[in-house]
Amino acid sequence: MIGKKIRIERIINRKTGRCVIVPMDHGASIGPVDGIIKMAETIDEVASGGANAVIMHKGMVGTGHRGYGRDIGLIIHLSASTALGPDPDHKVLVTSVEKAIQLGADAVSVHVNVGSEMEPEMLMHLGSISEICDDWGMPLIAMMYPRGRKIDNEHSAEVVKLAARAGAELGADIIKTNYTGDPDTFKEVIDGCPVPLVIAGGPRVETDRELLEMVKNSVDMGGAGVAIGRNIFQARSPQKTTRAIAEIVHNDLDVDEALKILNGR
Repeated sequence: MIGKKIRIERIINRKTGRCVIVPMDHGASIGPVDGIIKMAETIDEVASGGANAVIMHKGMVGTGHRGYGRDIGLIIHLSASTALGPDPDHKVLVTSVEKAIQLGADAVSVHVNVGSEMEPEMLMHLGSISEICDDWGMPLIAMMYPRGRKIDNEHSAEVVKLAARAGAELGADIIKTNYTGDPDTFKEVIDGCPVPLVIAGGPRVETDRELLEMVKNSVDMGGAGVAIGRNIFQARSPQKTTRAIAEIVHNDLDVDEALKILNGR
């Protein structure tokens, strides 16, 4: 499908087959936290650092996504919930693929919490959206997170493998999910997922080395890159952090050399 192929190259580097995505859709769930209060400034930093795309909700596109600096891909997130709701893990659809097209999106994303009580509804939405995306030639990113009362460890290879595969089976073009914490078990996830898979950044990590080692280990095992939000947009320097991650993802830089970028050397 030519339209999807053209758009996905605005998200995934055609030379490396990898991408650096910076999700900035957190405001709808937890409010205007540091790093996304003045989104235009942060977008400019991550774009200059080499990010391939950002993820945001429809109402924030006009805050300064384009018209200055380096161009960067736009992914519209179709799902939302708030931390104040009765079940923050219950994501509902808040916009459409057609609206994303009107806004100039290069891709859309849908959130599914695999194992939650509302999993059936979220899977139904993912399946329906994937068909609409095929009709319009729009790439679809499925954020597949193992979450629920039956899940003791959201980073367990067994549950991450299931979540990733479910997203691919229902028509996603790219999967975003948890890193398992171990290269060998993450390789099992990659082997079981027939579409490109990027790792989520999760909560703030304790050290820069920890973050960069996670990125390096994931791409070494066949991962297609990262979709990291807070660990980039709340970093001391979002631009330097993005640059260090992009050099690992696209140029296979080792962690020690990437740390020199963060430390300004």
